[in-house]
Amino acid sequence: MDKFSGIIFDIDGTLTSSNQLIFASFNHIAEKYLGKHFTDTEITKLFGPTEDVILKQLCPDNYEEVRKDYYDFYERNHSMAALYPGIIEILDILKHKKILLSIYTGKGRDASIITLKEFKIYNYFDLIITGDEVKEHKPSPEGITLFLDKFNLPRHKVLMVGDAPADIKASRAAGVKVASVVWDSYSKEAVLKLNPDYLFNSVNELKEFLLLTI
Repeated sequence: MDKFSGIIFDIDGTLTSSNQLIFASFNHIAEKYLGKHFTDTEITKLFGPTEDVILKQLCPDNYEEVRKDYYDFYERNHSMAALYPGIIEILDILKHKKILLSIYTGKGRDASIITLKEFKIYNYFDLIITGDEVKEHKPSPEGITLFLDKFNLPRHKVLMVGDAPADIKASRAAGVKVASVVWDSYSKEAVLKLNPDYLFNSVNELKEFLLLTI
């Protein structure tokens, strides 16, 4: 059994149930500025680049106004999102065991910080790497490599926890193990096809696994 000294978490679909908030935030912009409504599938197809990049593509002529409106809506309606039950317990256990913790998310820094602070988990993390801190978004391994290098961690001692195929691909490119969580994955079938190192259907399953590997 691998023993880990560093764990990297994705945010959306992993720590937080936030897709509905994201969908609503983009549709707030689409309806107000573009006169259209996106389906959930259409919005998920935009995922990869940060919110800022997507908003600039959607509304290049009034981007700054649109950007402010997006984040105001995102923060004001954050009650639409939730922290998965049991996540705080996991983070408490990991910090008690002095495990180094990082975030690696495709979200931009503004949205990431809003979410982490709203749910009072910001201070658990030793490093927060968002889509704004990397040259290439996931599945690039850049965010994982930054964590490895900053804390001088051997690859076999680091685990990436995420819900998407991009997390698996990034982990493999970085040479670290990956735990795929599918309790709220919008791409569960694609995740299963990639055969991650570990697969968890519930937060409690992940907790029990981590207790054996730290």
